[in-house]
Amino acid sequence: MSENKEASKSSFLSDFWKGVKVEFKKITWPNKDDLGKQTLAVTAVTVVTGVIIAIVDWVILYGVNWLVTK
Repeated sequence: MSENKEASKSSFLSDFWKGVKVEFKKITWPNKDDLGKQTLAVTAVTVVTGVIIAIVDWVILYGVNWLVTK
């Protein structure tokens, strides 16, 4: 019975990797220019989001400190 499980597992893994190979062939990879633009866009959005979070954090901190000192 153990040999049956091993053969079944081996067959599953073989089919899995064949499926992965087929799916990888369907991927449309971006060219260098598109990749650069997308990287710049992600970086810009990340920086802007970080600044917004920092401002909101500072406002909340200032507000809580103002309430505590009153």
